[in-house]
Amino acid sequence: MSNAKKILVVDDQFGIRILLNEIFKKEGYVTYQAANGEQALSLVKEHQPDLIILDMKIPGMDGIEILKKLKEDALKAKVIIMTAYGELDMIQEAMALGAITYFSKPFDIDELLVTVKEHLD
Repeated sequence: MSNAKKILVVDDQFGIRILLNEIFKKEGYVTYQAANGEQALSLVKEHQPDLIILDMKIPGMDGIEILKKLKEDALKAKVIIMTAYGELDMIQEAMALGAITYFSKPFDIDELLVTVKEHLD
């Protein structure tokens, strides 16, 4: 189990973090959760997740700022972003910063899971 892939879920909505945490754990992934950018960045440094699911609209440090910091630190984690419907500028900027794909909220859990597996397995 030690070579299980690690996923960090970054979202200020507790319900979403818990939901994704449960789903990924059931699939055998090791999961971490962060409610804000500071938490996210310290968890990334500490645990070096393979994949980060990152909400773009987080109080304090938004998803774009978090992505910039991850890039500065040259971290290898893949990033999937989540946005509210229609935040196209933010999506384009996030993709330019290295995000691999995005999901609009509300997202389809099964689709998200398929995408996660594609990028981790």
